[in-house]
Amino acid sequence: MPKSTHALKIALAGNPNSGKTTLFNALTGSNQFVGNWPGVTVEKKEGTLKKDSSVLVVDLPGIYSLSPYTLEEVIARNFLIEERPGGILNIIDGTNLERNLYLTTQLLELGIPVVAALNMYDSVKRHGDEIDISKLSQRLGCPVVPISALKGENTDEAINAVMKLIQSGTATKPCRFDGHIEDYITRAESLLPSGVPIGVRRFTAIKLLERDSKIGEAFSDLPDVSAIVAEMEALLGDDTESVFTNERYAFVTNNLHNAFVKSAYVSSSGKVDKILTHKVWALPIFAVIMFLVYYISVTSVGTLVTDFMNEGLFGEGFEFFGKEVPGIPVVIEEALENAEVAGWLQGLILDGIVAGVGAVLGFTPQMFILFLMLSFLEACGYMSRIAFILDKVFRRFGMSGKSFIPILIGTGCGVPGIMASRTIESQRDRRITIMTTTFIPCSAKLPIIALIAGAVFGGAWWVAPSAYFLGIFAIITSGLLLTKLKILSGEPSPFVMELPPYQLPTVKAILSATWERVWSFIKRAGSIILIATALVWFLSRFGFQQNEFVMLDEDSLDGSFLAYAGSFLAFLFKPLGFGTWQATVATLTGLIAKENVVGTLEVLYGGSFAAHFSAAAAYSFLAFNLLCAPCVAAIGAVRREMNSNKWTLIAVGYQTAFAYVCAFIIYQILCLIL
Repeated sequence: MPKSTHALKIALAGNPNSGKTTLFNALTGSNQFVGNWPGVTVEKKEGTLKKDSSVLVVDLPGIYSLSPYTLEEVIARNFLIEERPGGILNIIDGTNLERNLYLTTQLLELGIPVVAALNMYDSVKRHGDEIDISKLSQRLGCPVVPISALKGENTDEAINAVMKLIQSGTATKPCRFDGHIEDYITRAESLLPSGVPIGVRRFTAIKLLERDSKIGEAFSDLPDVSAIVAEMEALLGDDTESVFTNERYAFVTNNLHNAFVKSAYVSSSGKVDKILTHKVWALPIFAVIMFLVYYISVTSVGTLVTDFMNEGLFGEGFEFFGKEVPGIPVVIEEALENAEVAGWLQGLILDGIVAGVGAVLGFTPQMFILFLMLSFLEACGYMSRIAFILDKVFRRFGMSGKSFIPILIGTGCGVPGIMASRTIESQRDRRITIMTTTFIPCSAKLPIIALIAGAVFGGAWWVAPSAYFLGIFAIITSGLLLTKLKILSGEPSPFVMELPPYQLPTVKAILSATWERVWSFIKRAGSIILIATALVWFLSRFGFQQNEFVMLDEDSLDGSFLAYAGSFLAFLFKPLGFGTWQATVATLTGLIAKENVVGTLEVLYGGSFAAHFSAAAAYSFLAFNLLCAPCVAAIGAVRREMNSNKWTLIAVGYQTAFAYVCAFIIYQILCLIL
């Protein structure tokens, strides 16, 4: 995005799960720009206000403090110090005031106008809690506006309060600590060079006293305050960082007195969690829910719409109010014939591009329903509970519950899932997570699952859910295997996370999240898959016969360029049940993009895929393509996150070997059963 020319810049800052991004979407609508923060792959969201395009709103990463413990905290702090937005809208979860206000005490020290948006205020009132907004505002020293980002209540009032505060030129005052501590801050502040702006001198002095390792990167020639730190720690009997942490919480607690009265209400979230996070029933409930998600999206409801897409829209046609409507291939074929287009070009367009891309796009309805249901589970708060539940399981196999977040993101696409692993502090846990995240079926693998389930198993109810649980099994088993290696041995890091309250998400929020994922899939179908299927058609339809370069007919494809290339490696897959050049080529094109597997099979088999695979071979083919090395984009993400060619090769090699062994075992067992 080019350098901002907006008249005013406002930053949204808040804890994770505080409703910050929901508020951002409500304020900006579709006027958003999504990129990456400089030098990192953490997503950066900016957008202009719907009612005033001259105001740029920046959605900072969710953070708990301005201490440099995580990449997100470093990014947020650097932005606030270096870019100095005109104002900060601090989103506070009204149902968890004490923890959220800890960040507020730090934001108030930056010399930037701050307005606190007290989110989930409707939940606060429903629980019977009482917050005196006027008194809380007076004690914090900044305006406080109660809002409900989810319902869109008072969101305009909150942003208007920020703009009004900026225009007034009134600076918010920082919170004050115990007298002795204030003396130490004043002494450290007096030593700062003139190059440190007035607005951040107090913040910088405090960070120096806390021994903040990153503050020196923001300003040069900072003084040595070790003598003051030693004196401070000797007097107070604790390290300075803990002293300031305690002082901030003391400030919050003291100022909430009489401004906040909590009721004895037991939240519905707590009641539901007694069941959904039960030590016995939690995992069976999770299994049932994920079974239903895949059964509904792939096998039952999703199949009805997909059949219409494949047989009607991308097939011969369909009936609409008694009238026959031709399908897209029929319309294109008629247009090409009327234009007297050459036969080879008709074949390329119809049998290559339209057939290949259509075969992939035909599964879009199933994908939409799957993402719709997953988006609901994420937005309502259930998936956070699964991370908590699976931590106990993962730890038994040498993994951390922190791995589940990247795995969850990986259900949409493996690339952001792999990138999400950077939030894991332990290098050991991070490497294991990167090596196993792509085992979970992503959106690109869904068409493969749907094809096998429908074409070979007649839409059997168990195929799609089993593919998901195969991925979970692969992750857990890999955790057990990888942690036995000396280079990955050790104890998993502890996992602490906040469980947000259950809430009923809005239809708009769910549809927006679903469409974002589906649209990404459609764009890939119109670019990478289109090119790949065209190339597959060309290489499978041309070859040499009697030393002449010729176009081959359907019965002579074994003499094509692609057949020769595929036959060279096909023997490797014979023990897995699918040692044909067509299946080999489809698997290899999946390294470009997993959606290519379905498109390639359609181009090479022309709709007769099921006739060339036994049930055992088909499921073995499915298992291998689900678990083997991911697409090149995901491999590139592995390289960036591992920052090592050696570890990238280890990851890809392990995934492929593991997939091969699993597919071999599955094929041999199914041959005995079926």
